[in-house]
Amino acid sequence: MPNSENLDSLITRMRAASGDLGTLAVKRMEVFPWYRELSADQRAWVAVVAQAGIGAFMGWYSDWAKSSDASVPKLSADVFGAAPRELASVISLEQTVELVRTTIDAVESQLDTFLENEDLAHARIATLQYSREVAFSAAEVYARAAEARGAWDARLEALILDALIRSDVDSEILSRIAALGWSQDRPALVLAGSPPASDNQESLSVMRRAARSHSLDLLTGIHGPVMLVIIGGAGLDPHSSHRLMTPYFGAGPVIVTESVTGLAELGVAARTCVSGVAAAGAWPHAPRPVFAWELLAERALMGEAIARQQIIENIFEPLDLDPSLRDTAEGYLENGQSLEATARTLFVHANTVRYRIKGITELTGYDLTDPRDAFTVRLALVLGRINYAR
Repeated sequence: MPNSENLDSLITRMRAASGDLGTLAVKRMEVFPWYRELSADQRAWVAVVAQAGIGAFMGWYSDWAKSSDASVPKLSADVFGAAPRELASVISLEQTVELVRTTIDAVESQLDTFLENEDLAHARIATLQYSREVAFSAAEVYARAAEARGAWDARLEALILDALIRSDVDSEILSRIAALGWSQDRPALVLAGSPPASDNQESLSVMRRAARSHSLDLLTGIHGPVMLVIIGGAGLDPHSSHRLMTPYFGAGPVIVTESVTGLAELGVAARTCVSGVAAAGAWPHAPRPVFAWELLAERALMGEAIARQQIIENIFEPLDLDPSLRDTAEGYLENGQSLEATARTLFVHANTVRYRIKGITELTGYDLTDPRDAFTVRLALVLGRINYAR
């Protein structure tokens, strides 16, 4: 180990050569493809980090060499504080480790010009210790950046979801969605339900990891008593992706929409899902998840304008265009779903009633022999007549 006088002389000579050492380190980084892809400004910041690392090593080595025990001193300078935080989003942690390793290798390769014998061996041990300390420091920087980015993304998602629910999507919201990497024209599914009883933020984090593992993009947040989730991306399967997210909701119903495209449709779907969560309480045995269209009658009874419009357009108006089918639907429902009683009321054969019921199913998608479908059609007839009476 160098004595105090020799150590001071060594540090002075190394500081004088620090510029050349930094240039050598940057030169060696050119072998990495990720470094060659950086812009000129980003390369300049990498050079600043390398130079800061070399300067910090000299101060750290001096403290280490002068220490009386075997303890390793902490870094006295923030090596990565020399670069802007944006650099952490450009260079990964693995690439940062490569940067550190290359810089330390450059320093170590020149140690024999300053030291020899035992002093040289001692300094090489110091470079290993220092590279480990810097690697830990890099991990802390990236952990803090990830934590801050996660908190910011969560706030951003909450603002976006709130704007979608309130139908208040402007240019600012569009830019925020773009900042999260969400494309406006990609297909997506919307889900809503109660938040989990455990730690909400932890549950959202687990949900995001599950989405990434299935190549899904995710927007999620807690909106009052409802947890809202929007999923899309290359891995989206409109028939099954919603089942991946369902277990992360709390107890109670989970509402899911059909696949939608565009921010306007996403907003409608989000509002539909929030309304569906409240309406699902009227169907105690609803499946989990349940599609929003399966709750059309309950949502219409709650006064949801979209549901009322859909139930009239999808059921009443098609039937109203064919009076025979409309009268058969009304007669069948009024007569307790009895073929014979309906036939007597309409003065037709029972087989005619049976044939018309089949036609109603083909026209509207609702089967009058099914209790829930019959309830929805009855409500559609009532709302349709009220609407047209106005």
